[in-house]
Amino acid sequence: MEKLKKLKTKYFSLSVAVRAAVWFTFCNLLQKGITMISMPIFTRLLTTEQYGEFTVYQSWYSIINVIVTFNLSGNLILNGMSKYENRRNEFISSIQTLSSCITICFFIAYLIFHNFFNHIFGLSTLFMVTMFAQMLFEPAYLFWSQRQRYEYKYKGLVIVTLITSSLGPIIGVIAVLSTQYKAEARVISFAIVQICAGLIFYIIQSIRGKTFFNKEFWRFALSFSIPLIPHYLSQIVLGQSDRIMIDKMIGASEAAIYGVSYNLAAVITLFVNAINNSFVPTLYESLKSKKCENIKKVATFLAIFMAGLICVFMLFGPEILTIFVAPEYIKAKWIFPPVAASMFFTFIYVFYVNVEFYFEKTNYVMFVSVLGAVVNIILNLVFIKKYGFIAAGYTTVFSYIVFCFAHYLLYKYIAKKEKTGNVYNDGIFMILGISVLAFMLICILLYKFNIVRYILIALIAVFAVIFRKKLIYAFKKALNK
Repeated sequence: MEKLKKLKTKYFSLSVAVRAAVWFTFCNLLQKGITMISMPIFTRLLTTEQYGEFTVYQSWYSIINVIVTFNLSGNLILNGMSKYENRRNEFISSIQTLSSCITICFFIAYLIFHNFFNHIFGLSTLFMVTMFAQMLFEPAYLFWSQRQRYEYKYKGLVIVTLITSSLGPIIGVIAVLSTQYKAEARVISFAIVQICAGLIFYIIQSIRGKTFFNKEFWRFALSFSIPLIPHYLSQIVLGQSDRIMIDKMIGASEAAIYGVSYNLAAVITLFVNAINNSFVPTLYESLKSKKCENIKKVATFLAIFMAGLICVFMLFGPEILTIFVAPEYIKAKWIFPPVAASMFFTFIYVFYVNVEFYFEKTNYVMFVSVLGAVVNIILNLVFIKKYGFIAAGYTTVFSYIVFCFAHYLLYKYIAKKEKTGNVYNDGIFMILGISVLAFMLICILLYKFNIVRYILIALIAVFAVIFRKKLIYAFKKALNK
């Protein structure tokens, strides 16, 4: 009881930002955890080809959504929360109307040329209509979610995340078991939950804001978001185009195998997103006051933490796949290390992009981001046909390195122009990046020698136990900063 009281006291002694970061991380873990738990179920209920169809649908959705909604639910909301601090309800209500108008216009265009678009994307009319319905309402939920994170309101977000994350797999299993059209059932059941959640928040935010059109809000949203479409699209292409190209060049089954490995490795992104969502408000305040020393220290610690986490993930790659996927997917372990390693460079480039967004250098961001996507597509075209889906793992990590380095150069240019000084410890970031890549190669070799790998795991565990107090102290010290 006494320990519980002490723990409670320590918890409430933390800053609001830190408590929010903890809960947002939990939120993301919950969401991703439920997805991971359901993965073994669906990889066994569906054939690799059927699961591949679902994977390809998700990939196309991620890409098309950026174009159809202008990705208004992204960084625009964070900037809008800061810019229109006293008019947030009106801002969100107006922006969700803008998002709906854009989506409806694109949907009308699809209806006119549906045969053409069905052929281009390789998706049925049923899948495309489902996709547009999801894109019409899901942004409203994302607007609400972004606002909760910005304002550190984590309680409601945790509850809603628990409900939506749980309903998705439950309805999915029921739907898949109820029909012979299992791929279609999985896609539609997945979309229905997002549509319903989005519709609820659409109504709530419309009532609160009572603003369906505001010239100032719409002009700000469009001027901010349109230049960033290539950037967001490039991000998505880097993460999703692999599966689409594997599907087109080799087959849906191989796309499924690649997809499950990528999704499991990408669990790391939940830490990236949670950390970034709580990090951005503090970063913006520091940039505003031009006092970035604490930001540098915290960012350095977070980068070290992320590098360590990714290395642990890579080390346990075969076991993670064995637990969460059916046996026919196990060969995906050979792309697990490079995909996991690419997540470190995702984490670092987000640091740089945050600075670019703060100074609203959206046009520069666009050109830099496109570079990484183009590199990825070219490499995939060259190597996937020749070496199969495994090549996509290595093209991904190389492309993210290019992506990260390009944003680093842009960030340095902006920092010099705005006279912010060195916001981050770039030398440490570089050393950590090289270390992660080196460990990636080691893990690939160790996958062939499990005994050696288990010995290494045991040594790391012993080290962690012996130095646990120092590690905990370093973690707490970083959090307090």
